[in-house]
Amino acid sequence: MTGLNIFGVPGLPEIEKGADLPGLIVEAAAKTEPLASGDVVVITSKIVSKAEGRTVELADVEASEFARRYAEQWDKEPAVIELVLREARRVVRQVGPVLITETHHGFVCANSGVDQSSSGAHGRAVLLPVDPDESARRFRGRFRELGLDVAVIISDTFGRPWREAQTDIAIGIAGMNPVLSYIGQVDPHGHEFRVQAIAVADELAAAAELVKGNVSRIPVAVVRGHQWETDNEATMRSIIRDSANDIFR
Repeated sequence: MTGLNIFGVPGLPEIEKGADLPGLIVEAAAKTEPLASGDVVVITSKIVSKAEGRTVELADVEASEFARRYAEQWDKEPAVIELVLREARRVVRQVGPVLITETHHGFVCANSGVDQSSSGAHGRAVLLPVDPDESARRFRGRFRELGLDVAVIISDTFGRPWREAQTDIAIGIAGMNPVLSYIGQVDPHGHEFRVQAIAVADELAAAAELVKGNVSRIPVAVVRGHQWETDNEATMRSIIRDSANDIFR
């Protein structure tokens, strides 16, 4: 591999519950740069959540006493705090107005991934997909029905320990292994790699974000030229570090 071509898929409509995302993506891409077998399709989790009905009207949320007190103390929306707590398996850190939680998926992130931006309406929040891996597998199957053998990555924006700002990472995958391992291989000087394993799915998700962005209304990107081997058992759960081995929690 000597280079990659990464391009966005413009022209997608506002996504509503029940939308056929792969069908819409293929149709939109055909107007600019058609998809091809071998591509990696990176889909922002927010439109997956919208298609799967994972949106909540804040007016319909009854906040707990803790959520109300916390929200009042830190000038937050009580309904949002309630959703964050409902979507959390546990609270990892609570420092001032910042809630770092472990979601039911096992992801450690801010606010359980609950987000109000680009939700489709004022007073609406978007939750992470229930099972991003299953969503990715379903989309890959639908792309196959449309004649395309593509890998699918579902991405979301996460912060990182010790570094400011955010980057996109993969939270769901289908068709390819999320990790490229060098363990057991030898470098040109005879050094054997013992721990080197690259989170290639995260790298592709981050690269795809460069042509998507938060205000461009381009929630899907295509990475062309990445050489991936088919792995129909792929899952992002395989890269979640067990808490017993996580020295930073």
